[in-house]
Amino acid sequence: MRMMLVGAGAVGECILKVLKERGAKGRWLSYVLIADYDGKRAEEVQRHLEAERSGIVFASACVDAHDRKELVRLMQEHRIDFVMDAASPFVSNCIFDAAYEAGADYASMGTWSVPKEHPAFGTGFEGSYLEPMTKYNFDRHEAWKEKGQMACICLGIDPGVVNVFAKYAAEYLFDELYEVHIKDGGNLTPPESEKNDILFGFNPWTVLDEVMNPNAEWDREKGFLIEDAFAGEEEFRMPEPFGMNRLVKVEHEEVVTLPRYLGQYGLRKASFKIALDENLLNALKVIDRLGLRSLRPVEVDGVRVIPRDVVAACAPKPQDIGADMTGGMCVGAHCIGVKDGKRREYFIYQPFDNEDALQKFGMQAVVAQTGFGAALGIELIARGIWRDTGVFSPEYFPSRPFMELMKETGLAYGIEER
Repeated sequence: MRMMLVGAGAVGECILKVLKERGAKGRWLSYVLIADYDGKRAEEVQRHLEAERSGIVFASACVDAHDRKELVRLMQEHRIDFVMDAASPFVSNCIFDAAYEAGADYASMGTWSVPKEHPAFGTGFEGSYLEPMTKYNFDRHEAWKEKGQMACICLGIDPGVVNVFAKYAAEYLFDELYEVHIKDGGNLTPPESEKNDILFGFNPWTVLDEVMNPNAEWDREKGFLIEDAFAGEEEFRMPEPFGMNRLVKVEHEEVVTLPRYLGQYGLRKASFKIALDENLLNALKVIDRLGLRSLRPVEVDGVRVIPRDVVAACAPKPQDIGADMTGGMCVGAHCIGVKDGKRREYFIYQPFDNEDALQKFGMQAVVAQTGFGAALGIELIARGIWRDTGVFSPEYFPSRPFMELMKETGLAYGIEER
């Protein structure tokens, strides 16, 4: 595989650290072009990876991911056959289209959506969204299929690993799988001295979209229910040592992809909820009320700036936080259905300790967990185990190879019957 990584942030670097170790051993990865809007950051990641020889050739490039023609030129010049999109979601459609034009396969950790300025809420995306999540990609399934190319969108931890968990439940734990509810939480805690800090933990652009956009859940009879930010609050018990988590609904692709592929197994309901730090929740509400998540330029002393760009520039970067945090992350799929005529309920989850993440990857748990999950999916694609033509998400493919790779590589998971 000759791969291009677009987006050299913390998650992108984590993906490459895993791929470097796995790809060198298996000899299925030969070349990686690291591309980022910040050329110095791309060069920095290249230096980190080249510190120890692996047999994989690394190169770097500075590129604006809005520039489709330049992306295509780089892909063709470097003979790229696979593109991993780890950039901000607002450029994902451009990278997706560039990979298609250049004849490369593609994967991403999420998709771009465009909510209406004044959402109507209620039933159906059309009242609240100009472009719902995943639609741009799935609308191009036939075009990718005709060219013999493959795109695997939503390949991270959630979406990503949890989609595989849901597919595994459908294939091996139930005769009929009725409900899948994705839960993202844990007990990651900053030290007392930083208890008032506001930590995004992930790409600020992604956080501002996922949390503040209208959220969705799916019901087979009612369709998609769209509500305002912070809806659906609940207390959910995570496995030990994570304890009780207070969760709210946010916009997330699983509620669209799970019905698409698991309807054949009897799926009736799908939702996504996440635990949000109280400081971050309050900050996001203030940012929203002040209009600071807007994409419309404003003029300040003769300079035009985009408010959201200012917030993203000022927010702590994921790669710069987490060294003194304790606890970890726990992300899983709460699955409900029937086996042998009896109701069954399982929580399939992936725990990631922050101290372990720092020791192995030099990154906080949220970042390492996402990057590790994406890397395993890329390996299955590179080895031809996950292969088809068109646009898919992870639960389209057989789950067992991914679960076996988790065991082999030490990405722990648990299955708790409830």
